[in-house]
Amino acid sequence: MNRITEILGVRYPIIQAPMSWVTSAELVAAVSNAGGMGTLGPNAGQQSAPKDLSEHALRLKQEIVKTRQLTDQPFGLNYFTGPEGSETSPFSEHTLQVALEEKVDILVVVGAVNTAEIRRLKSLGFTVVFRELHPTVSGAQAAEQAGADIIVATGFDEGGSTPEIPLGTMTVVPMIVDAVKIPVMATGGIADKRGVNAAFALGAEGVYLGTRFIASDESPAHSQAKQDILRHGAEDLILVRTGRGGFWRATPHELAQTAKALSDTEINASFAQLGNLKTAMLDGQLEQGINTVSSGIQFIDEIKPCREIITELLEDWIEKNGNAADSDRSFVPAAQ
Repeated sequence: MNRITEILGVRYPIIQAPMSWVTSAELVAAVSNAGGMGTLGPNAGQQSAPKDLSEHALRLKQEIVKTRQLTDQPFGLNYFTGPEGSETSPFSEHTLQVALEEKVDILVVVGAVNTAEIRRLKSLGFTVVFRELHPTVSGAQAAEQAGADIIVATGFDEGGSTPEIPLGTMTVVPMIVDAVKIPVMATGGIADKRGVNAAFALGAEGVYLGTRFIASDESPAHSQAKQDILRHGAEDLILVRTGRGGFWRATPHELAQTAKALSDTEINASFAQLGNLKTAMLDGQLEQGINTVSSGIQFIDEIKPCREIITELLEDWIEKNGNAADSDRSFVPAAQ
């Protein structure tokens, strides 16, 4: 059996990335019911920012409850880490308390390597999937030594905030695979089964996808944002420097063009100056926001249910490894 599926308790070695605003109970449950692992992002299922951390915690609890009404399969929760030596942020602390109270035992930990934080999460009984925002060999090794269960190796091809070092997925994945003994998942520009097969050939034991799941029936992304993915290819995308290292890879609309011009001249431009992702991706106002996607949009030409996406992506893996008898289960609410 695949080590990823064993660790996570899922049928297929695929995780849906926790894409800030662009996740929801419906998307997460659809991915988990299809045999992968869905992950609730920090603003999952929301249409507006919470007024304070208490409201954020309450909303997150409600989305977890809703997810459990839709699936009885494993799913994860996003958790952020700061640099080594930094204290846990109030936002992360609230997220952790919700995870403990609601007994969500898988955390998709994203950020800088913070070995004290990883050790703390492991001591509390969590399964830790760790994705270093700016991946390095030393970071992967430190996370492994601290107790992380799975490492996500991120290539520059990804959507969202890219790594600051422009190494492609084809380089980063085997680099991290060679550096650690725990299983590695690949992410960055993977949107069809050729990308999945390449990831396995590079030594990854699973894949971690965001953009492909945005273009799904169950995604909460606005229909305009989904169609935007279908209309554009990799050559259309522009890079907007975020000011925190790395870039947003965005479709070429008015605000994105303006933000790119600003970030090209003002390296430390603030996020407020650059615009936000919710406006385009959740509200559908493409010219007034940033629709950030991976270069894998080149290979996305249809909006489909998550079940079809997963079976297409893993078609060759399933043929090689066998298909569980219950893998054709429909997306329906779990028994109460």
